[in-house]
Amino acid sequence: MHDITCPHCGKAFKVDESGYAEILKQVRDSDFEKQLHERLELAAREQQTAVELAQTRMQGDMQKALAQKDSQIQELKARLDAADVSRQLAITQAVGEVEKQRDEFRSGLQQMKLQKELSEKSLKDTYEARLKDRDEAIERLRDMKARLSTKMVGETLEQHCETEFNRLRATAFPHAYFEKDNDARSGSKGDYIFRDADDEGIEIVSIMFEMKNESDTTATKKRNEDFFKELDKDRNEKGCEYAILVSLLEADNELYNTGIVDVSHRYPKMYVIRPQFFIPMITLLRNAAMGALEFKSELALVKAQNIDITNFENDLESFKTAFAKNYDLASRRFQTAIDEIDKSINHLQKTKDALLGTDRNLRLANNKAQDVTIKKLTRKNPTMAAKFAELDGPED
Repeated sequence: MHDITCPHCGKAFKVDESGYAEILKQVRDSDFEKQLHERLELAAREQQTAVELAQTRMQGDMQKALAQKDSQIQELKARLDAADVSRQLAITQAVGEVEKQRDEFRSGLQQMKLQKELSEKSLKDTYEARLKDRDEAIERLRDMKARLSTKMVGETLEQHCETEFNRLRATAFPHAYFEKDNDARSGSKGDYIFRDADDEGIEIVSIMFEMKNESDTTATKKRNEDFFKELDKDRNEKGCEYAILVSLLEADNELYNTGIVDVSHRYPKMYVIRPQFFIPMITLLRNAAMGALEFKSELALVKAQNIDITNFENDLESFKTAFAKNYDLASRRFQTAIDEIDKSINHLQKTKDALLGTDRNLRLANNKAQDVTIKKLTRKNPTMAAKFAELDGPED
């Protein structure tokens, strides 16, 4: 048997071994004990206050009733002096009424005690349920972490990314190059280089990849930003446009767990992603570069003509101004889309809307480019018109 003393009322009560063990089982940590004790203490004070108030009221009512009954009894005695039987009957009825009220008061006190016990039990059950839910959640997280660690032991992060890319290479990236960076002549190298080209072999986009997993680090935990400087150096030395760190480091960092993280405020065109965003990130950058490539090709074609005529240059500058206006608008919309992607992968729908807006402006710019003809460009230049007419005439 164990003696347990209430720290508030000082009342001691005994608990047998099974009851004491049950209490120890329920009170699992100091935080739960503190919260439960505070709740029970508050409930006890509220119940005690209610009981004392009820007792005070009942005592007042009883005293008032007793005073009234005593008055009635005295009156009855005075009236029934000549009738003993009636007087005894009235006294008996008055005493019975008082006893009835006392019984009702006792019953009320018993009911209040029962409600207090039920309230305490409900409070204990509630906290036990919360504690059980917390333990189950912790266990699920531990199990998930254990399974993830087991998976990554047999499959490195580099192998995972290479497998994911090769799964889609034939259909999504038929002209793409994705191989390990084996060139260490500069003293360092990245993990993988991605380059994609169009059907004519013109490069669309290039990316330097670095993969970092917890198992790749020493006992001292590394942070993602510890690798930014070296990754940017590798990107520049290998002539890549973008730099992407695929990382499982800082697993509890909510910034890196939300999606694609833009760190271009530290190093230009650099992003940090989790492995699940590896293929979506390549696809987004490639599709964005495809749209820009069309503009570059058209602009290069116009510049290659290199006709040094004043009126022709004026017309060409007008075209370039209109073209640049649409291109600038498209670029801003494209940047808006990239910003939305970088904030969170959950905003991809907004990114889609922004890219659709870009496509509309690209079509407008393309229509303006298609509308440029030799006739329009030479209408203010008879000399050039004559030269083109000679070129179009029959040969001797």
